[in-house]
Amino acid sequence: MEHFQFHRVFMFASALAMVVVAIAADQLQTLPGCTSTCGDTQIPYPFGVGNSSTQPQQPCSLNPNFDLVCNNSTLLLGNITVLSINIQAHQMDVMFWVARFCNDSNNNNPWMTIADFSISRNENKFLTVGCDSVGLLNSNYDNKTYSTGCLTRCYGNNVEIDNGTCSGIGCCQVDIPPRMRDINVEAFPYSDSSRDCSYSFVAKHGSYNFSTTHLRSFPYETLPLVLDWTVGDKKCSDLESGRGEYACKENSHCNDTDTNFGYRCTCDDGYEGNPYLGCTDIDECKTDNHTCISEQNCLNTNGSHICFCPHGQSGNGTKGVGCQQKDVVYKVVIGVGVAIVILFVGTTSLYLIYQKRKLVKLREKYFKQNGGSILLQQLSTRENSSQMTQIFSEEELKKATNNFDESLIIGSGGFGTVFKGFLANNRTVAIKKSKIVDQSQKEQFINEVIILSQINHRNVVKLLGCCLEREVPLLVYEFVENGTLFDFLHTERKINNETWKTRLRIAAEAAEALSYLHSAASIPIIHRDVKTANILLDNTYIAKVSDFGASRLVPLDQTEIATMVQGTFGYLDPEYLLTSQLTEKSDVYSFGVVLVELLTGEKPHSFGKPEEKRSLANHFLSCLKEDILFDIVQGGIVNEENQKEITEVAILAAKCLRLNGDERPSMKEVAMELEAIRYLAKPPYINRDQNLENQYLLHEASSMIFELGDNSSLQHTGYDSIRDCVLIALDNGR
Repeated sequence: MEHFQFHRVFMFASALAMVVVAIAADQLQTLPGCTSTCGDTQIPYPFGVGNSSTQPQQPCSLNPNFDLVCNNSTLLLGNITVLSINIQAHQMDVMFWVARFCNDSNNNNPWMTIADFSISRNENKFLTVGCDSVGLLNSNYDNKTYSTGCLTRCYGNNVEIDNGTCSGIGCCQVDIPPRMRDINVEAFPYSDSSRDCSYSFVAKHGSYNFSTTHLRSFPYETLPLVLDWTVGDKKCSDLESGRGEYACKENSHCNDTDTNFGYRCTCDDGYEGNPYLGCTDIDECKTDNHTCISEQNCLNTNGSHICFCPHGQSGNGTKGVGCQQKDVVYKVVIGVGVAIVILFVGTTSLYLIYQKRKLVKLREKYFKQNGGSILLQQLSTRENSSQMTQIFSEEELKKATNNFDESLIIGSGGFGTVFKGFLANNRTVAIKKSKIVDQSQKEQFINEVIILSQINHRNVVKLLGCCLEREVPLLVYEFVENGTLFDFLHTERKINNETWKTRLRIAAEAAEALSYLHSAASIPIIHRDVKTANILLDNTYIAKVSDFGASRLVPLDQTEIATMVQGTFGYLDPEYLLTSQLTEKSDVYSFGVVLVELLTGEKPHSFGKPEEKRSLANHFLSCLKEDILFDIVQGGIVNEENQKEITEVAILAAKCLRLNGDERPSMKEVAMELEAIRYLAKPPYINRDQNLENQYLLHEASSMIFELGDNSSLQHTGYDSIRDCVLIALDNGR
């Protein structure tokens, strides 16, 4: 025991903290966000009203058997009024109806069927009031019925009835037998000649006092009775062996003593509170329920307490042994021990402070290194606060992704890994963990973040903000629920499940988004990696263009820029691959491949197919040339009504796939034509002579000499006109 005296200073601090926690926890009688009272009636868990206001899907009760309703400050269990709930005694006071039988035929035999509840045999009596009256209390449970009751007869002599006493004449009463659950109460006359009314009811002890006036006019329609309640239908032994869900929480245990059905939860010794939410420690030192010589010599612990002696004395501090003075040597030992502890705590604190400062400086370094200062300067000049880019801290995004848990990865590729995250405000986001930013391009990176955050288009994934406090910057986007267009087209379970109209609408929406990026954004943006894997679908299959990791901002005075070739094999513009000159027409070519993918349901390149069919674009143009378009269109989406639409989309795709970028339509024209096809009305600039159009395309397809096959050297290398170097294999862009 003397060991505790050495550390009483630290133990006292711990005890104080536990007292504060206990006081706060003592108030916890309901789940967070749930109603705690109805009128003047407390509603302790496992009972509850409705669902939590903070978690709408979380019921406030343990199960439906404990659901209550608060109606105009009246608490109801089914159609029964609840007066009070005792969580420790596992009892509930309710108002229950009086059974009545009179010659006016206005009679009633009330019933009550409530799971997990039974009539308390210790707290109630069954009574019958009347002359020549019989009352029955029936229990119907588990397909069995049994009853109790009593008979009272006056033989017409009302004078001999004792007023105020339920003696058996005029008023009779019996004890409640065990296992009375689903009950109904009956009152009826002893004989057909009786003209008096009969009343039967269950009443809580002390809630009813008999009066002879009640024989003429009974004043009550309802009277209070006490229900015993338990949890579930299992016994403690079943729960300990793992059969059934256990309702008892921290510092409590299962108790099925004196229970006919189910079990109860009881706080462990030394604890108090609601066992269905978790019991809290009782401070025995404050309640005088301790064995110490005084409160000053008592230290509360979890579930118990410790007695100690004052400074300068020895002993265990209990009332039986007490404390005695100790020698000087002992004081020296205590002093040395305390000094060692203080030295250890101080050294540890200094080390933790040093590590924290080191981490703060490292984050500041990364913030500046990734262009954070430039971003802050740009944001300070922004006038529209509604489009303000949010700068997230690393801790926020770690918490949102459970420290970047691999189970939350929803996409990965050459430009980074994308995690599903949940912000503190319950918003679901997509968090992209990018590759290390090139320090020579950090200003351009920040400018892209600012420009992309200003994009506000329903078919473009919204950039919400970024985190620059780490070596690898993080970008935060809105979360789109339904996966990618690539999955939509190529996942086996989704093939042929969606109509052609859905595909046509997705194509039109994606084209509108790219048109917006090219011509309507404050600074034109070339996506540079248009593909079905970068077109997301929300829960209503609305298209949203995403992944701007390879995009480039185009100055307003330039129509093309020289840049390192990047993109995804199968979607790459042949002209861009040869010249490294990036224009908006490069996106048009890639979108043409997307249209062919929507038409055919095939992937843009398949190494396992014959050489003439490996490139989807080349194979498509070949089929168009040979006038066998519908041989390559995916089966199941063609019908008599949409053949013309499919043909027109195929012609539009062929225009987008022209080798010469200048001859391709702009994305704005593509978007307009797709909308025209959707509404069966082509815009004026489209040639309505179908035969002439086919002849033109067949001639153009036959003149194509560039083919991305297995023998093409261009598929493995690219030329960077800025750095004058050869690149190794093209990235897949994800």
